[in-house]
Amino acid sequence: MLLALRNIFKALLLLIGFCALLGGLGWLLGGYRLLEIFVFAGALIAGALYWTSDRLDLGLVGARELPLAEAPALHSTVERLAALAGLAKPRLYLMPDGLPRALVVGRGARASSLAVSSGLLTAATPAELEAVLAHELAHVRHRDVVVQTTVVAVAATLLEASRIGGWLQRALLFILGPIAAAFVHLLLSPKREFLADRAAAAMLGSPHSLADALVRLDAASELVSFAGSPATEPLYTVNPFAEEGLAALFVTHPTVARRVARLRALDPEWREKVRTEAA
Repeated sequence: MLLALRNIFKALLLLIGFCALLGGLGWLLGGYRLLEIFVFAGALIAGALYWTSDRLDLGLVGARELPLAEAPALHSTVERLAALAGLAKPRLYLMPDGLPRALVVGRGARASSLAVSSGLLTAATPAELEAVLAHELAHVRHRDVVVQTTVVAVAATLLEASRIGGWLQRALLFILGPIAAAFVHLLLSPKREFLADRAAAAMLGSPHSLADALVRLDAASELVSFAGSPATEPLYTVNPFAEEGLAALFVTHPTVARRVARLRALDPEWREKVRTEAA
C-alpha cells in the first residue's frame, strides 16, 4: 500500500511540476494573466497524456490487441493471475517479434494493458511465462504502471523531437537525450523491479520459475537482434537493449544476476531440494 501511494504521489508531482513549469514561463512572458492560461493549458496537456500515454507506448513497441479466440489459454492464465493479485484482467496485446519480452502499461488497477511478444510465447516454459506475467501484474498492483507509462511517453517524445532538427538532429539529440534520461531516472527507481520480483514470487508460491525466466530472457537478449526506442527500457521485464551509446543512458533495471540472487535467497534450501528430487 505504501509503495502504491508513493507512485501515486510521483504521478501527482509530475503533474504539478509540469503545470508549475508552464506557469513560470507564462509569468515571465506576461504576468498573472498568461500564468493562468499556461497553467490551464498544462493541466489539459497532462490530462491528455494521462489518458493516451498507454496507447502511445503500445504503438512504440508495435503491439496489437490479442483477441480471446487467438490465445484462449493465455487469456485464461492472465485472468487467473489478475484475480490472485486483486486486479481487473488487463487487455492483452501481442508484439510480433522473436525477442522474448513482456511489458505492462496503463492508468491503474482497472485500466491496464499487458503485452507479450511472440518470442516469449515460443521460448518460455509454461511456468516461466506465468512468472513473467505475475511480475508484470505486480507492477500494476504497486501502481508502478502509472508512473512508468507516463514517463516513457514523455521521454520517447523528447527523443523523437530531435528528429525535427534536420542537420541539427545530432546536436538536439545530444541535448534532449540526457534530459529525457534524467527525467526517467528521477522518477523510476531500480527497487521497483526487486519489489515486483518478490511480489510475483509470493503470488506463485515459489521464486524459482521467475528466476529461470529472467535468465532465459537475459540470454535471449544477447542472441536475438532487437531495435526500438531506448526510452521504452523501463517497461520491459529485463533490459533488452545493449548497454551502450544512447541506450546506456536509459538503463533502469538492476542486473539480472542481482535479481536472480535475491529470488533464490527467498528459498535458500532450493539446491538441497533439487538434489533430493534428483536422487
